[in-house]
Amino acid sequence: MSDAGPIDFDSPDLLARLEASEADLDEVPFGLVVMDRDGVVTRYNRAESRLSGLDPERVVGRRFFTEVGPCTNNFMVAQRYEDVADLDETIDYVFTFRMAPTPVRLRMLASSDHDRRYLAIVRR
Repeated sequence: MSDAGPIDFDSPDLLARLEASEADLDEVPFGLVVMDRDGVVTRYNRAESRLSGLDPERVVGRRFFTEVGPCTNNFMVAQRYEDVADLDETIDYVFTFRMAPTPVRLRMLASSDHDRRYLAIVRR
């Protein structure tokens, strides 16, 4: 990682750290989905692949909210990315698609200064 120490789900500067560490995204200890402004997955890290059981090759290039994780295509998650240009929110959530109901914490990150959107995921 960087000299600032490991990247943590709760880091106050998580968005900036992720933007600066793209090559290391498989090393973060939480699930991470990176999307473009249209919700198309550009990166799907190793931790999220283990959590979901989905191989990154099956996910990258697909629309996250409608094709990969449609259980997040709602006002609580997908709509937040549409409504808020500078986003850093954490919510408790339950994934229900392609797996048994799985309680997670989601951290939704976006900035009007960057083209990427991040969805960080840890099990509760």
